[in-house]
Amino acid sequence: MPALAAAEAATVQEQQRNLAVIRINAIDLLAREKRLPLPIQQRREVLRAYYEEQAGELLWLRDDRAEALVAILNDAGSDGLRPDDYPTRQLMSLMQNTDPEDVRGLALIELFFSAAFLEYSGDLSVGRFLPAKVDPNFFLKTRTFDQAAALQAVAKADDLDAFFDAWQPPSSYYASLRGALAQYRELAVEGGWDLVPLGPTLKPGMTDPRVAALRDRLATTDGADPSPASGAEVYDAELVKAVERFQARHGLDVDGVVGPAALVAMNVPIEERIQEIELAMERWRWMPRDLGQQYLMVNIAGFELRRVKDGRAEERMSVVVGKPYSRTPVFSDQVRYIEINPYWTVPSGIAVKEQLGKLRRNPGGLAAQGFQAVRGKDVYDLTSINWASYGPGNFPFQLRQQPGPKNALGRVKFMFPNQHDVYLHDTPSRAAFSKAERAFSHGCIRLSRPLELALQVLTAGGVTGWSMDRINQVVATEKNTVVKLATPLPIHLTYLTAWVDEDGVNFRKDIYGQDAKLLAALDGKALAW
Repeated sequence: MPALAAAEAATVQEQQRNLAVIRINAIDLLAREKRLPLPIQQRREVLRAYYEEQAGELLWLRDDRAEALVAILNDAGSDGLRPDDYPTRQLMSLMQNTDPEDVRGLALIELFFSAAFLEYSGDLSVGRFLPAKVDPNFFLKTRTFDQAAALQAVAKADDLDAFFDAWQPPSSYYASLRGALAQYRELAVEGGWDLVPLGPTLKPGMTDPRVAALRDRLATTDGADPSPASGAEVYDAELVKAVERFQARHGLDVDGVVGPAALVAMNVPIEERIQEIELAMERWRWMPRDLGQQYLMVNIAGFELRRVKDGRAEERMSVVVGKPYSRTPVFSDQVRYIEINPYWTVPSGIAVKEQLGKLRRNPGGLAAQGFQAVRGKDVYDLTSINWASYGPGNFPFQLRQQPGPKNALGRVKFMFPNQHDVYLHDTPSRAAFSKAERAFSHGCIRLSRPLELALQVLTAGGVTGWSMDRINQVVATEKNTVVKLATPLPIHLTYLTAWVDEDGVNFRKDIYGQDAKLLAALDGKALAW
């Protein structure tokens, strides 16, 4: 063997021996040291399993992996996380100030880096909080982060950037929010946008000094021409189009009229919009990684349902959701059957609070709407009961509305049996769908085009032999008909105040105050470092 090659081989062997000594010291620290720093102490067992029981190689004190991890932690903001939540300065200080001959100190550095890696990987993969700890109306199944698997995987990873890309939520919705976050951060660096002065409503064709500010504002985000031929103060047709784009992205009435609601939305600081994107990204980390090849997704804050197949939204429709004091919950489930011409069994709370007074005053009025009283197997005409004898705590009946055109659930409902007694359904009351904000229900979700969705769900659920003509024929019978799906269809009830679609970055009001709760939780996070 030539002398140079022999020297290089000896150097490699020496490096391997040094790394082995450091690993032995790391194992000894985990096994014997009772007062380890808290970040390591919190993960002692999984670290010990990796370094000792599985004979795991060192992860950070080889090649340039330590510097690569620090760079990734410093760039945590790209995923809507907070770089200050991670101990990059401390890690770099340890690297720079530890004696390279101090194997005990190097072992401690290795463990510090592994603890920081696990902290960041968990935050990126499943989020920083359990959903129900932030808001009790979130009933998403708790996702877990497999720390042992993460350590094993990163040991084999050649590229840390690619490794962390794989631990992000895989949804295209998350990826688009990540791109929007970068875009809005760049806008913020450039100064964001200036305020549009408040004042009287601006209508197409008007000339007003404030139009110039409106034009500048929408040139930043909605493609308005900053130097139109008609003059900066004329509210011309091209600027109307930009206003309508803005209104569509913010869930406002798309009428081109710049009233108080539009002005308020335009004057939200860019820092708050960035924050809303970050909160939406956090909520995506709570979502199931596999949404399904086909699925329904309801965005409560966006008042919209989407039917998605192979990652593409094939249907979008307006929905009505729960009022702020009777909120639609957030959870995932599966649509298992639909009912055409459903009965409506009135929840007991609604029956006592909202219907009992009507029964006492005029039971015939409710009877004319198809309501009956049910007790066990017995069905009673409402006019045959002395309703004055009953009240809260003494109401032994169920109120049930028969199928028909007056039924509160309309002509069809979509069932995914759940503890919240929430489902999708039609409604005979159509006026609410013309409103921009549609939080009017008791918690269930009313659909703007339910019969169209019924056919689509039956098809997606593997049920054959159905067409719109057949659905309409069954509806006309007013007979309750249950159709079970051959393959249950996943459904996800979500709450997102920011998302990206073909219109651009969308923002909505925090109708349930859930953004505020999540932000408060993030601001109060107790850090171990």
